[in-house]
Amino acid sequence: MGRSQESFNKKEVRKKKEKKRLDKEKKRLAKKDGEKSSLDDMIAYVDENGMITDTPPDPTTKTKTKAEDIETSVPKMDDSLKADPIRRGRLTFFNDSKGYGFIRDAMTQESIFVHVNEFQDDIMEGNMVSYEIEKGPKGPAAVRVKLD
Repeated sequence: MGRSQESFNKKEVRKKKEKKRLDKEKKRLAKKDGEKSSLDDMIAYVDENGMITDTPPDPTTKTKTKAEDIETSVPKMDDSLKADPIRRGRLTFFNDSKGYGFIRDAMTQESIFVHVNEFQDDIMEGNMVSYEIEKGPKGPAAVRVKLD
C-alpha cells in the first residue's frame, strides 16, 4: 500500500539506488573471481606538449638535454651591469603623487625602478639622467639619480 502513493521522483531515486547496489555487487563478484587490472592499464604518459595520454611516447622523437643547460636558480647578474657603475638613461615614467617612476636604460633598454628620494636634482619625465643600480627589495633600483 505504501508504494502505490509514491511520487515519480521517489520511484526514480529508488531505481537508481537499486541499480547502484547491483553494480557494486557485480564489481565485488568480478574482483572475487580474479579479474585484476594490469599495471599497464593504470599507467599514464605525458607527451611533449604536456598532455596526458595512454600511449607511450615514441623513443625516436626524444631530444637529449644536457644537465648543464638546465637552470634551477636565479641567473647571475650580468657583468655589463658591474663594469660601469654609472649608467645613463631616460626617465620614461614618473608618478608625482606616489613618488616613483622608471628609467629606461640607454644601453640595455630595460626599465629600472626609481624612487623620488634618490633624486639629487630636480628631474622631470623625459629627462636624460645618470644613475647607479643597487639591489632593491623587489629587484634592481636606481640610486643617486642626477640630470645628465
